[in-house]
Amino acid sequence: MAELLLELFSEEIPARMQNKAANDLARLVGTGLKEAGLEFEMARGYVSARRLAVVVEGLPTEQLDTFEERRGPRVGAPDKAVEGFLKSAGLTRDQLEERETDKGSFYYAVIESKGRATIEVLPGLLSAAISALPWPKPMKWGDYSARWVRPLHNILCLFDGNTVPLQWEHLSANDQTFGHRFMAPEAIPVRDFADYQARLRNAYVVLDAADRARIIKADATLLAEDEGLALIDDPALLSEVAGLVEWPECLIGSIDTSFLDVPEEALISAMRSHQKYFSLSAKDGKMAPRFIVVANLRAEDGGKQITAGNERVLSARLSDAKFFWDKDREKSLESRVPDLEKIIFHAKLGTVREKVARIKTLAAEIAPYVPNSDVELADRAALLSKADLTTEMVGEFADLQGLMGRYYALHDGENEAIATAIEEHYSPLGPNDTCPSEPASVIVALADKIDTLTGFFAIDEKPTGSKDPYALRRAALGVIRLVLENGLRLPLLEIFEKSGALHTVTEKLDAEELLSFFADRLKVHLKEQNVRHDYITAAFGGGGEDDLVRLMARVAALSDFLGSDDGANLLIAYRRAANILRIEEKKDGVSYDQPVDEALLEDGAEKALQERIGEVSKLVSGAISHDEFEAAGTAAAALRKPVDAFFDKVTVNADDPKLRENRLRLLSTIRNLLDQLADLSKIEG
Repeated sequence: MAELLLELFSEEIPARMQNKAANDLARLVGTGLKEAGLEFEMARGYVSARRLAVVVEGLPTEQLDTFEERRGPRVGAPDKAVEGFLKSAGLTRDQLEERETDKGSFYYAVIESKGRATIEVLPGLLSAAISALPWPKPMKWGDYSARWVRPLHNILCLFDGNTVPLQWEHLSANDQTFGHRFMAPEAIPVRDFADYQARLRNAYVVLDAADRARIIKADATLLAEDEGLALIDDPALLSEVAGLVEWPECLIGSIDTSFLDVPEEALISAMRSHQKYFSLSAKDGKMAPRFIVVANLRAEDGGKQITAGNERVLSARLSDAKFFWDKDREKSLESRVPDLEKIIFHAKLGTVREKVARIKTLAAEIAPYVPNSDVELADRAALLSKADLTTEMVGEFADLQGLMGRYYALHDGENEAIATAIEEHYSPLGPNDTCPSEPASVIVALADKIDTLTGFFAIDEKPTGSKDPYALRRAALGVIRLVLENGLRLPLLEIFEKSGALHTVTEKLDAEELLSFFADRLKVHLKEQNVRHDYITAAFGGGGEDDLVRLMARVAALSDFLGSDDGANLLIAYRRAANILRIEEKKDGVSYDQPVDEALLEDGAEKALQERIGEVSKLVSGAISHDEFEAAGTAAAALRKPVDAFFDKVTVNADDPKLRENRLRLLSTIRNLLDQLADLSKIEG
């Protein structure tokens, strides 16, 4: 078994594209090898700012020989037919075999394909893999026809210690790589992957992105601890910086304390988004006037000049943030609301000012369903919710929207609950984001998300496949979390319809379609909790269920009911009854959904079943009307024995037409009674 090493050496690859590119290259190479009949033990991708590599271990040095059998014309067929078959198979007549089959005697061709040397197969499949890499924005350079993410300068390709004769566009593969751009730019010959990784390390290149991230985190943590500080955890920034440097060197710098009156989130955002600096916190949890910068080289003076230069750059950047902070506070949030007319939310859905008006109206509709709500506070929070979009700070640091609104609201003397609602109304942004619980925050967050959902559904801008440009799936999951985690008895269909009526678009919202979309999102949300998706479908399928809290109680009770022996057996009986009804109603062209004529009940088993149905029906209906779904399931379970006895002793399709019709009506009664729990026809398995 042998090893394959491929490295594509280029100009700096954007950090955000690196990890996916490494995975894609390993996948494409692996797929090509398997399609060529070359099985292997492992394929692993590596990436840094200037190189994309893949190593494949456990490759055979040759393909296996293959044999293919083809059946040809019948023995005695015309010569032209036989000659055509010989030509297609690449054989002569004496190489054919005659075989007897059930249908007579036929010619058979056994075609042997000799396996090629792996090193001969590799150039074609590797060239195809390089060309197939799905870069978001590939580019051309010079006079070359090649398209890649950045100009590609060298290809290293070794198999079993030998250079693979790979040609891709204008480049021919060789056995060399290059070290750090500044500290070791010379060419480096390599023999295999172990030699490659070791020589790169000696040339100031840490190949593995995970290793670079560990080095950065460990060194930054030590620098912070030496000054009694702590590194503020930022996994996304750590991953990005690990992709920007090949030889990470952490340095610690100072921040002018005059900037510390600016909200620390703004300072952190400025350092993070523009300068890629790590922030530090003091023992009291507040941001410290220090930062970590990761250099891409080892400085002779211990990094003093690099640190000083970064401090000057950061000072200029934070001066901008301080200017924005001071300038923005000259105007109140309320005075900024009219300026939202200048910001388009969507061409068909109007301006952000119009969206705010809709949020205010919808907040008043939602407020009664939120415990301890204050309509005036929610209304005020809705009015000011988007005002910070017109500020200089949010214009420069978009990730601070909502948060800066909170700071400006408090500066204006607004109620704390209003300020909190302004900050939290975008939440939850994802499964790991905290869900608001304060009444005003919950109301405005729901109103904002529902307005977005109803608007885009009304203009038919719904998610399709993997595409969701307006993040409607995330908005729906946000609504679901807000409702469930706060236990809100919110009638979604009614709220959807009221929200849809607020939009001035010519299209009409299909509220039922939007509710179906929510059902799909709820299945996704509950998947991690091992809640069966068909139970959710069954609970929705009962019709008219748009109260998610009630629905979840129904799902829980349904799960308990069907998990019991009585419930599982009753489900079997339900399906039997439903199947008989479906067949007979289709055959007769009528529905048997009418009351049972008790005078036509003859058998003791059907009389006992009808009597028990009458008792159970009242119990189930009463329990459901009081949202006591567990009690409803317990009551329904009492049907098991009389239903079993009915199917054991009674012939439904009796010879007497009236008797048959009455028994089919009895089956319909069973079906309708159990469908009060949920649409049991949706249960799988």
